[in-house]
Amino acid sequence: MTLPFGRRLPHLVTPPPGPLSRSMALRLAEVESRNVTFRSPEFPVFWEAARGANVRDVDGNVFLDLTSAFGVAAAGHSHPAIAQAIAHQAERLVHGMGDVHPPALKVELMERLLALAPWPEGRGVLASSGSEAVEIALKTALLASGKPGILAFEGGYHGLTLGALGATHRMDFREPFQDRLYPGVAWAPFPLPGREGAGAGPRALEEVRRILARGTENGDAIGAVLVEPIQGRAGVRVPPPGFLSGLAEAARQAGAVLIFDEIFTGFGRTGSLFAFQHEGVVPDLLCVGKALGGGMPLSACLGSREVMDAWPHSLGEALHTSTFLGHPLACAAALAFLDVMEEEGLVDVASRRGSRLLEQLRRSLAGREGVLEVRGRGFLVGIELEQREGGPPAPGVSLAMEALRQGVLVLPAGERGEVVELSPPLMLTDGQMEMAVDLLSDLLAPDDA
Repeated sequence: MTLPFGRRLPHLVTPPPGPLSRSMALRLAEVESRNVTFRSPEFPVFWEAARGANVRDVDGNVFLDLTSAFGVAAAGHSHPAIAQAIAHQAERLVHGMGDVHPPALKVELMERLLALAPWPEGRGVLASSGSEAVEIALKTALLASGKPGILAFEGGYHGLTLGALGATHRMDFREPFQDRLYPGVAWAPFPLPGREGAGAGPRALEEVRRILARGTENGDAIGAVLVEPIQGRAGVRVPPPGFLSGLAEAARQAGAVLIFDEIFTGFGRTGSLFAFQHEGVVPDLLCVGKALGGGMPLSACLGSREVMDAWPHSLGEALHTSTFLGHPLACAAALAFLDVMEEEGLVDVASRRGSRLLEQLRRSLAGREGVLEVRGRGFLVGIELEQREGGPPAPGVSLAMEALRQGVLVLPAGERGEVVELSPPLMLTDGQMEMAVDLLSDLLAPDDA
């Protein structure tokens, strides 16, 4: 019996990228900035449809998606309940006036989000992208603390708008725009217990406290501490137990606002509603996005009432707003996603089945030459590969390209492309999971195996 689209294994009718994908790449190159979409003879494929954990390209190839499209399709691509909610809302109201005459759904979504938040009383601001949520958080921290300096972490990624980019560590992103970036950012080490041993957490916290005491190099006092509870784009870096709680204590002793960037890790990805819950620590501000929109562009900065009330009352002109604030289609999709997350128990699924995926990968790749570490939490897994002499300079990129040729979508991560990142839809089937583990094991087999 043929499985429905969404639950299938890969099926290729032509080696990817097929002729239609190659043709579309040439057409796109004629109209898009050359810096946006990477093109090579082997990349990319152009998507035509997606459902569950499957993607179909314009050539009719069916892929197994282990990326959730950057973590967005946590409930699976085109979940019927979410698609239906978007279609129903489109018949009623497509666009509102978010900070002037708001759509009614904006109220319902804000109430729903704050009911999930960790504070007795909270407030929030909706946005369209993760970068914007980070911008809102940094503005809020300045208003609340009165101190402009930012402490961020080596390896951290928070987006590419100017404020968020200022707190993003990757020099390849920063360097062309260095003269536009705020200079009052201090960088602390993010602890890597797998590489640095058991003392990684205490050493990192000691450096955090030193930085908070001295301020930034330009002399600004630090009013914001911005961190990913698990670093995603840096290669699924999981901090050791006690680090986040120690960071919270240090930030509050210094009078700084603690911001958790959970745009990638929020809403079940790591096996809890939010990644900070694994350590029982509560931030002052929380940035969420990606999965929240159910496929629509939506993000939010949420915070305790005490911190968020640093913003003054609106007198008719909001200090931070946007045309698409509280967009009705995005709000409808988000409400439907939250329903699906609860009704299908996706957080528990990610916890149980993510642990199984991690265990299977560790067992399958144990002792494998070139595999340095398999790490993760929930359905967020990173396989760190050794950069061997004579081998590819970015082994994670090379493996992602080979997986594409086999009909599986994975992403490279890490500053040097040394990590293979897996963030599959939370409803990945047993058959799809087993196929993924087998394929990665085969691709990482020694050359003479």
